Amino acid sequence: MERELEIRRRLREAGQEQLLRFWDELGSGERDSLLRELELLDARELREHCRRAQDAYVRESGAPQRLDHSMSPVPTEFLGSVRRSPPGELSAWEDEGYRQISQNKVAVLLLAGGQGTRLGVTYPKGMYRVGLPSRKTLYQIQAERILRVQQLAAEKYSTRCTVPWYIMTSEFTLNPTQKFFEEHKFFGIDQADVIMFEQRMLPAVGFDGKAILERKDKVAMAPDGNGGLYRALADNRILEDMEARGISYIHVYCVDNILVKMADPVFVGFCVSKGADCGAKVVEKSYPLEPVGVVCQVDGIYQVVEYSEVSPETAEKRNPDDSLTYNAGNICNHFFTLDFLKHVAGTSEQELGYHVAIKKVPYVDDEGNLVKPVRPNGIKMEKFVFDVFQFAKNFVAFEVVREEEFSPLKNADTADKDTATTARRSLLWQHYRWALKAGAKFTDANGRAKAEDSGDPEVEEPPAVCEISPLISYFGEGLDVHLSNKDLSSPFILDVQRV
Repeated sequence: MERELEIRRRLREAGQEQLLRFWDELGSGERDSLLRELELLDARELREHCRRAQDAYVRESGAPQRLDHSMSPVPTEFLGSVRRSPPGELSAWEDEGYRQISQNKVAVLLLAGGQGTRLGVTYPKGMYRVGLPSRKTLYQIQAERILRVQQLAAEKYSTRCTVPWYIMTSEFTLNPTQKFFEEHKFFGIDQADVIMFEQRMLPAVGFDGKAILERKDKVAMAPDGNGGLYRALADNRILEDMEARGISYIHVYCVDNILVKMADPVFVGFCVSKGADCGAKVVEKSYPLEPVGVVCQVDGIYQVVEYSEVSPETAEKRNPDDSLTYNAGNICNHFFTLDFLKHVAGTSEQELGYHVAIKKVPYVDDEGNLVKPVRPNGIKMEKFVFDVFQFAKNFVAFEVVREEEFSPLKNADTADKDTATTARRSLLWQHYRWALKAGAKFTDANGRAKAEDSGDPEVEEPPAVCEISPLISYFGEGLDVHLSNKDLSSPFILDVQRV
């Protein structure tokens, strides 16, 4: 009884008494479950959260704020590029990156707390198979890239080394992710080097400022966005773990990019060589009005400006060489020093604002019936991982080639882009190009060579299906010995057990 009275007192203080409106209808187990959930919600924080959500919704309903007159592009001296930087510089950065990896100073951190709603699955995105001949999941592909980059660094510097894999999950993804990794024996990575932790959850809020009940005995909750990383690092003592392992540099990325180069030596080496405390990989925008955020400066402060915050005239602005002025498309792929993350988690995180996501949130109506709304009815508040750029003392950006490093899986195959089909095609096109470069030739059923054309993974399949295991090649290296002067038939899989 005391426990219940304390919760009721908190909810009154927060103005959220409606969360117990079905109390008399609940069994003892349901009551206990609801109380345990509500005990995690501080009254003051709940009141502020719901007020903030409602105020943000009102602001969001108005005209978007334009930042055109405050913007300036990333200065050239703080921008590296796979296409434009001299080969000697790229090679030196790669050597530096491998050196840091060989000294056990580099970790990767995966953002994997999202629910995959747009993809239409009920399990974590990392467990998704996009239809590769090998049937590998995103998690397996990423694990094998970690193993391979460790091997390359160890061979280059004649040592043994480890790249720890930190995985931020949420209430929705932690248990299934843990179980999946255990079932697959952590894909060959030492279990001690795979560290999973959970980000915070926040109540979904109705347009009236009231927290939503998902069931009679459960509040509708959602992860606090990938920017919840910084609070989660502190809550779970992850920074202390990194320090104990001797980690200095952390590469952060999202689970859904099938082409991601975890612990990319070139990117890490570039950032370290520039003395950066914070860095971002970017890709050239496909066209001026592409709906992606742009990494730039606003009043001299680095941030990601969303496409809705820029007029078409600014988006189409060009330099004297006819390149787009605001061309650094954000792909949620970042570099941080451990000291920078300590600073953010310790003090600056509290300064980060929330972003509004208007969603369809299932709820129970006043009669206790479950309703699945056909129109958005709720507000989810999120922080974004890139909102910390503003705190960097030395920020850099590194431009990479989209077709080599960025193909996200976000939508079901009924969508036009960023689907399982486009992700699979992107990877197979990449491996096809690697094989040709290594000297392979693909033949048809009659032994005739196939045309060696290039294409768009958004709309067409490669001329031949070729899948190369990350355990064989991290990024196209070392394939000559396997493929030079070889006639290959499609589909072709190059994996460790086939070598």
